[in-house]
Amino acid sequence: MLKNKKIVYFCQECGYESPKWMGQCPGCKAWNSMVEETVSSKKASVSNAAGPLEKRQEPVILKEISLSEDERQTTEIKELDRVLGGGIVPGSLVLVGGDPGIGKSTLLLQVCRNLAEKNVSVLYISGEESLRQIKLRANRIGTFNEKMQLLCETNLETIRDVIQRKKPEIVVIDSIQTMFHEEISSAPGSVSQVRESTNILMQIAKGMGISIFIVGHVTKEGSVAGPRVLEHMVDTVLYFEGDRHASYRILRAVKNRFGSTNEIGVFEMRNSGLEEVKNPSEFMLNGKPNGTSGSIVACSMEGTRPILVEIQALVCQSNFGIPRRTAVGTDFNRVNLLMAVLEKKVGVRLASCDAYVNIAGGMKMTEPAIDLGICLAIVSSCKDIIIPDSVLAFGEIGLSGEVRAVSMAGQRVAEAKKLGFKTVILPEVCKGALEKTEGVELVYVSWIQEAISYIMR
Repeated sequence: MLKNKKIVYFCQECGYESPKWMGQCPGCKAWNSMVEETVSSKKASVSNAAGPLEKRQEPVILKEISLSEDERQTTEIKELDRVLGGGIVPGSLVLVGGDPGIGKSTLLLQVCRNLAEKNVSVLYISGEESLRQIKLRANRIGTFNEKMQLLCETNLETIRDVIQRKKPEIVVIDSIQTMFHEEISSAPGSVSQVRESTNILMQIAKGMGISIFIVGHVTKEGSVAGPRVLEHMVDTVLYFEGDRHASYRILRAVKNRFGSTNEIGVFEMRNSGLEEVKNPSEFMLNGKPNGTSGSIVACSMEGTRPILVEIQALVCQSNFGIPRRTAVGTDFNRVNLLMAVLEKKVGVRLASCDAYVNIAGGMKMTEPAIDLGICLAIVSSCKDIIIPDSVLAFGEIGLSGEVRAVSMAGQRVAEAKKLGFKTVILPEVCKGALEKTEGVELVYVSWIQEAISYIMR
């Protein structure tokens, strides 16, 4: 038996295969990512791999392929449909990742329930929980009809046989790290098993036109456990973000072959499962203090959705030789850059001050449009100036102190008006793209000094 086995080394980051161990992976340049695994050395025959010549498929002319209008299957969860690009595409392979306990299985159970109520046959395959455990979780969500079927199995050959017999329209695999193939000698969760399991599921999805959702565990760095090639094999990669101890969750598409990767879905965890947050801006601004310095509301775009967030800054004299700078929810290096602009171009002395910047609510925003809000919050805290609660700001700041244009200024102003803001500070170059908005004062600025002068008057 040992003659048919050989030792190889796989990179856990990108799946690079090597006959010997190396400290650095030649493929992705990661250090100490090579792991030892035993694989079969037998080669598949040409006839088994490619099939007989007379059964091979012929090329098809692209314009002759027809698409029906109802190609996508809606999940009745609008936030999820938005992230997927309008619904579930038949034959697609979707990877859902996130921290333990953040709500991956709960969301997929809710999807299964909604689809089963629409007479869509659903098969939920669990390799981590028993049938009774799934039933206990399902009781919190609601009632399920006979279209919803459960299977507790980790052997992929058995799973393939069940799928071929039952022919469901939707399959959920929870989780891919528990699945194994008998011909692969390594343990479940290893690079070889995860890659082979995903490959088999991909063949089932494309060959039978079944939409398959795969749950993937994440590492402590936040990426899906297993080789990075796993993300390249699937059609869509969704990530759950947010603190598991907080009530809200953010679903973000990292990869999507059938839609945009800029859209996000916002959910709130409740006793009955995940509830949609239809107005994330209002949800994020709950609890905003009134009449305090170092606080302002800014607007960021996530895909086609404007989201208003509160930016907080705290600037105080440092007791050490090297001031401390901290950024939570935004890019740390971007905050240092903006503070350098304030010191050089505006004359705000920050070299001897500790500075802390926070996006309230736990949101992570990296769009340059929040630059103006960060600068105004820092100046407000440093000068102890209270910015009125009815003021909102957005705009990108350049190294010369200029306020640069941002996209979709009209949608940002409309969202501000909907939530009751009376004044919007925005770039001067956006003036031509906006019409006069009744009930909202538009303050156009070309330089950061003009915006600071407005809040200090």
